[in-house]
Order: sequence, then C-alpha cells, then structure tokens
Amino acid sequence: MAAVPRAAFLRPNQRALAQEDRPLDIGEGQTTSQPSLIAWTLEQLDLKPGSRVLEVGTGCGYQTALLARLASEVFSIDIIENLVVGAAENLGQLGITNVHLRADDGYLGWPEAAPFDAIVVAAGAPSLPPPLVEQLAPGGRLIIPVGERDDMSLLLVNKLPTGEVLRQKSLSVRFVPLTGPHTEAHNAKSRPSLIPG
Repeated sequence: MAAVPRAAFLRPNQRALAQEDRPLDIGEGQTTSQPSLIAWTLEQLDLKPGSRVLEVGTGCGYQTALLARLASEVFSIDIIENLVVGAAENLGQLGITNVHLRADDGYLGWPEAAPFDAIVVAAGAPSLPPPLVEQLAPGGRLIIPVGERDDMSLLLVNKLPTGEVLRQKSLSVRFVPLTGPHTEAHNAKSRPSLIPG
C-alpha cells in the first residue's frame, strides 16, 4: 500500500484527503473504497507472483495498481468509459504495464482471458453473477459485495480443485451498484416479484 500513492489516482480536489481511510469521490457518481477495506480484500485473495486477476470496477485505477504489484497480469473492466480512460492515464504515469483495461459490462467478466486465479468485484450485486464463477480457475478465489444497497456483505467464494464452489459471507459493506444491461437483467431475475401469482 505504501508503494502506490493513492493521491495519484484522485481528482485534484480530492488529493488532500488521500491519507484518510474513507471512500472518496472519483467522479461519474462513483467512489474509490477506503484503503483499509482494499487491503483486507487483497489479503483475502491470497495472490501469488504468477496470479492472473480479473477486477470488475476499475474506477480510478488505484486498486488496479495494487493488484498489479501482487499479480503477474490484471484484467480490469468498468462500464464507465471515462473512468477507464482516466485509469489508463493514471496507471501509465506510474509506469504500470501488466494491466489490460476494457470498458464493458462487468457482469460478463472477460471470458477470452479466463480462467483467473482471483476475481475481485468493486460494485454490489443482489447475487453472484454466474459468468464470474465460470471464469474462476479451480483453486481460485472471488470476492464480491452482494445484497441490497443498505444490506450488503462481502461474499468470499472459493472454487475447489474439484470445481465445487464454497461461499462465505463476511464484512458488512456499502458499494455502488454493478450496472450494465446484463447486470440489470440478472438483477431483475434475482429479486422476488412484487406481483402476486
């Protein structure tokens, strides 16, 4: 964490707050998570030097840069193109070259680059997107905030070498929602109908 300056990823009016352990506005109605939560998440992923990681929710690129220091290759996707462009600039200024970026619906993951040793999702969903589970390598770990906005927990997913998937809820959190056409269709199916019958 000390090797990646958070201020380098923030908008000028937010840089004075870089040392504060709280979420900060990055524009486009999005935030970057508090550093202590990012550190906890990275620890749970148990990354190795040869790990290949998928990040859903690039944001400003701060967590992306941390992942890039711990893994050999990072594939990061965000639905908001302006954020992807900004993250590319931020990462480029720090000379980080082992990251691939894409503007797209993160619900679908990055199938042509799968499987991944770890997947981290920086946006909340009512339930776990099946494409992400499919793209997780046997022995891999996935972390995603699940639940409704005011009742959300981090879900830790382990895919055993046998392919069996273990799920464990952890910290209570608040995240911006995962968005995009496939996400919205999935969310509509995940929520119980309010119409009788």
